[in-house]
Amino acid sequence: AKEVANLKWELLNKYIGDAEGKKFSTFAQGLTLSRLIALSNHRLAELSDRYLIDKPSDSEEDELMVIDQYMGNERRSVKTLSGGETFMLSLSLALALSDLASKNVKLESLFIDEGFGTLDPETLDLALGTLEKLQQEGQKNIGVISHVEAIKERIATQVRLERNNRGFSKISVV
Repeated sequence: AKEVANLKWELLNKYIGDAEGKKFSTFAQGLTLSRLIALSNHRLAELSDRYLIDKPSDSEEDELMVIDQYMGNERRSVKTLSGGETFMLSLSLALALSDLASKNVKLESLFIDEGFGTLDPETLDLALGTLEKLQQEGQKNIGVISHVEAIKERIATQVRLERNNRGFSKISVV
């Protein structure tokens, strides 16, 4: 009987850990990260068929890895990505986080502050097309903060902040 009682506590310790539940918390966070990565890869597929996001293996020190499908599924650190590649992965992660949170909270707005200046024209067009599609489907109100001229041409409603020569700024809706 004593061995049976001890077995129960040994199993609890194995799966939950100590009274603070660190093992269980780490396990639950790992599941959440796996779900976030799956949602991110779904969103990323809308932007590019080149990359997948993955969790690092035990031998990899980075927090996230990217799989480059154009380079024989080479795994590399997200730190090695260009500005445009980083923007695409960041956008897919942000959208996936919104998808993940939307089960409990309704998230209707997405605000993006810069990052567009790092994109080549083709990637900029792809990113803007994805944002326009999201907005047209009625999923999100999207706000973009940018100085990139190509964006100004594609966004219908703009809030402009203009400085005058006396040190004051003027806000106008165009």
